[in-house]
Amino acid sequence: MGVIADKLKQGRLPYAAAVIVAGGSGSRFGGDKLMADLDGVPVLVRSMLAFERAGAVRAVVVAARAEMVERVRDLGREYGIKKLTAVVPGGDTRTRSCLAGVLAVPPEAELIAIHDGARPLVTEQVITDALWTAYRHTAALPAVPVRDTVKVAAEGVVTYTPDRAALFAAQTPQCFQADIIRAALTDAVENAPDVTDDCLAVERIGGRITLSRGSEENIKITTPLDLRFAELILEERKKI
Repeated sequence: MGVIADKLKQGRLPYAAAVIVAGGSGSRFGGDKLMADLDGVPVLVRSMLAFERAGAVRAVVVAARAEMVERVRDLGREYGIKKLTAVVPGGDTRTRSCLAGVLAVPPEAELIAIHDGARPLVTEQVITDALWTAYRHTAALPAVPVRDTVKVAAEGVVTYTPDRAALFAAQTPQCFQADIIRAALTDAVENAPDVTDDCLAVERIGGRITLSRGSEENIKITTPLDLRFAELILEERKKI
């Protein structure tokens, strides 16, 4: 923590690495969503390029399905992902994949951003805000306010209506000081392997999560309709 504190006083980020998790099966998409074409570029490559272009990030690691490791390495070369330092096989759960990626980041990394490969439209602003927040507060979660009223139900009957003002939709990259996320994911793999959110793994060991600014455009590709939305967002960005 001393090194982090010293660099914070100097107003600069320490070495930050990104882990892109690309181990999902895409069952709801009806195919490999990470290799789906998004305006001429595979979804996963767009996620990789976002971190390649982010000045605050110095290294990128991809945790992919074992059968896709060589393909992802080839894509990294094809699209000039110079920050790509490793492509590693993921595990049988998201938590194991995240841990495999985290353990493969360069040892000098003091901050680690973990990102869903299926969020190809993440911006440098969202990435940088999350890293700075993690730098200052240990762990950061990009999020946007929930717009709809949310109901809690059991067996089809509403039991509770939470205050919408207190609800936020979680996004990625979720960013952490490196020692914290390594400890949290190691504990989760041993004691709660079904944890589906990296911040939750940190919460389980008593860590505090601070929100950073997300973006309505930072959508996750889950269904073919999401891909259509992503194409529309890219079209609007071209007009700016």
